[in-house]
Amino acid sequence: MAQRKFDESDVKIRPSRSSRPRSKDRPTHADAIHALVTTVDRGRTTCITDEGVILTAMTARELGPKSVVVGDHVGIVGDTSGRPGSLARIVAVKERKNSLSRTVDDLAKIERVIVANIDQLIIVLATSNPEPRRGLIDRFLVSAFNEGITPVILVTKVDLGAPPKFLDDYRNLNIEVITTSKGADLTRIRKTLHGKTSVLVGHSGVGKSTLINALLPHAARMIGEVNEITGRGRHTSSSAIALPLSSHLAPRDGWIIDTPGIRAFGLAHIDPNRIIASFEDLREVIAHCMPNCSHSEESCALTEWAAPNGRVIPERQARINSLRGLLEVKLE
Repeated sequence: MAQRKFDESDVKIRPSRSSRPRSKDRPTHADAIHALVTTVDRGRTTCITDEGVILTAMTARELGPKSVVVGDHVGIVGDTSGRPGSLARIVAVKERKNSLSRTVDDLAKIERVIVANIDQLIIVLATSNPEPRRGLIDRFLVSAFNEGITPVILVTKVDLGAPPKFLDDYRNLNIEVITTSKGADLTRIRKTLHGKTSVLVGHSGVGKSTLINALLPHAARMIGEVNEITGRGRHTSSSAIALPLSSHLAPRDGWIIDTPGIRAFGLAHIDPNRIIASFEDLREVIAHCMPNCSHSEESCALTEWAAPNGRVIPERQARINSLRGLLEVKLE
């Protein structure tokens, strides 16, 4: 049998995997609608649109993990009907005007953003059960001043005891201090919150959820209890949540953001010079320090200011101790 001769018709060319060239251009999502993030929990985000529609969304992969926090203004596409079972997609996060961040402790280097786009930081502390801690207040104040957020100190449970004397130091810094108790008139607090986006921070058990339930009957929040042995509160909020001050969801009335009780608020992500600048009342004293002063040695101007002529002034010493503690300086 003669051997067959092959020609060009016998050559088979493998077709390309795709007849459509791959494009690096991503969609612009020009049809995305604007929404406010009200809570982020276990991979699902709750948002409210400008029309007042509450919907559930997931974050687009290209935005990355943990790219969306409560208070963010986002662009959303997909099913934005808000019907049960519907799921939209967040495709853009608008530029933030500020954010409240922390590290787990002062040794950690990973910054965690808690909330964004805030007008006021409401620092909630109780007169007792749990006891107020000055160090935590100063940490919150540093974060607020660093981000251009107006701080307000709110003291609860004044029916159980008098507010701590050291709050006068903050009043002298023109920081508003408000006191309240269970069943008290909330007119002043409502006036402070009106038209603003405010975030409540503080230890567990200081009464944040109780306060929100009194201010917003339409927002039922679980009320926690304080352990009588440890003095620590039970976490009633597992994640931050933004609640409208008006039951009609009118943005002009303002928003209040409840956060989980915080036991650690690290400042490792903030430059030490920014921490020092937050202590405005000590600025003139620090100006007399030697160059590269660590603010811990005996020759530091702060040391002399706290103990002129060798006699310690307790209020001044407490203020300096707070600054040195935040600077991670070991006190003698």
